[in-house]
Amino acid sequence: MLYPLVRKALFQLDPERAHEVSFHQMKFISGTPLEALIRQQMPAKPTQCMGLTFSNPLGLAAGLDKNAECIDAFAAMGFGFIEVGTVTPRPQAGNDKPRLFRLVEAEGIINRMGFNNHGIDALIENVKKARFKGTLGINIGKNKDTPVEQGKEDYLICMEKAYTHASYIAVNISSPNTPGLRTLQYGEALDDLLAAIKLKQHTLQQQHNKYVPVAVKIAPDLSEEELIQIADSLVRHNIDGVIATNTTLDRSLVSGLKYSDESGGLSGRPVQSRSTEVIRRLALELQGRVPIIGVGGIDSLVSAREKMAAGATLIQIYSGFIYKGPPLVKEIVTHL
Repeated sequence: MLYPLVRKALFQLDPERAHEVSFHQMKFISGTPLEALIRQQMPAKPTQCMGLTFSNPLGLAAGLDKNAECIDAFAAMGFGFIEVGTVTPRPQAGNDKPRLFRLVEAEGIINRMGFNNHGIDALIENVKKARFKGTLGINIGKNKDTPVEQGKEDYLICMEKAYTHASYIAVNISSPNTPGLRTLQYGEALDDLLAAIKLKQHTLQQQHNKYVPVAVKIAPDLSEEELIQIADSLVRHNIDGVIATNTTLDRSLVSGLKYSDESGGLSGRPVQSRSTEVIRRLALELQGRVPIIGVGGIDSLVSAREKMAAGATLIQIYSGFIYKGPPLVKEIVTHL
């Protein structure tokens, strides 16, 4: 695999420009003989979670393929499942650029993208065009200009449109880059949202004669008490899964590094141990009643195994993939 050379070239570019170039190339080679350049054969490691069978336990985290443009290319790399989004009901441009920063010394990334996406309708059209027959998650959020108190309506709109096209739906209430969004993780606001989502799920199940699991994605910046309350809410509302965790606002491990003072969510190796601690605490509270999808700083076989040992049934990568490329997928899946 030529990824070290590819990375060297991409890292000469602005991070968002590098992303655009990469996606252009992946779309260009997808479905052609050139796809062999990124295709990797994986050992079969079927994993049961949320009532679904995943071909292997390693997935692509949401945020990389926001508009579901490169599903088939990522599938060729050997991911056991792919999560696209976060997508909102209406298209939105996201926050002002620059909004994406590499902290190379720490193998971290700071982003304040702000749910930039083409909207749920455009994403669904791309999903329909994909050849991928594996497990696909669609990660949904609310538009920035939707008041937080009306946010659940945005989630319900996205659920309705995504339901028949998704293997599971992920509800993102933990991005730090949409004002007020993280308040949906607490108390009555969380209970109100989860109750509405479960009611919608039941209605759609009856309508389509198909049960699509729903997972909730939470932040790493939660106190022990908050995690206990969230675990209780997930169980009471029969939520199918929890994704732990999103990016962090904590800068303690990267202070003094270039770009460390940029606002936004920090991902990659600096969030590795915190996300694992959140998984461990959740696992203790949930006692297997709600499966955990572990994400945050997985950049090696060892860090992947740590997440599983802490209580994750499935795991996802994003920043580690940016730094290590497709060989990381092969390394983890082969030896996990």
